[in-house]
Amino acid sequence: MLGVVKTSDALRMAQEAELESGRSSSQCRSASLPGDEFREVSLRADQERAGSAESQTKIEVKEIRLRPKTNEHHRGFKVRDARRWLEDGMKVKVRIRFRGREITYPEIALNDLKAIAEDLSDIAIVEQIPSLEGQSMLMILAPSKIKKK
Repeated sequence: MLGVVKTSDALRMAQEAELESGRSSSQCRSASLPGDEFREVSLRADQERAGSAESQTKIEVKEIRLRPKTNEHHRGFKVRDARRWLEDGMKVKVRIRFRGREITYPEIALNDLKAIAEDLSDIAIVEQIPSLEGQSMLMILAPSKIKKK
C-alpha cells in the first residue's frame, strides 16, 4: 500500500512491475466501465430533457416604467412598445414608480394604469390588477391571443 500518488508516478510504477493499468485480468470488467455507463445514461437523460424543453412555450415578460408625472406623449411611446410586445405574445409589466411625496397620491398612478389598460384592451387582458408594492404601483398585462413567433 503506497497511499495517494501522482498519476504519472503510478503509471511508471505499473510499467516497472509489468502490470496493465486499468484492467487486472481479461475476465474482469474495466474499472472505467461504470463511469462510461453513467455517462451514457446521463447523456440520454440530457437528450430527453432537451426534447421536452423544445415543446414548451416560453413566455417573456417585458416591463415599461413610468412616473406619475409622465406626460401623454411619452406614455404614448411606451404604450406603443407594449402593444408590439403583446402582439409578439409577450407579457407586459407596467410599473409606475413614486418618488418623494408622490406616493401620497396613488390615485394618479391608478388612473394612468387604467388608461393604459383601456388603450391596450383590444389585444390584452389584465392578468394582475394594479397593486401598490413598496414605492411603485404594478399591473401585468397578458396577450388575449398567444401567437407563435
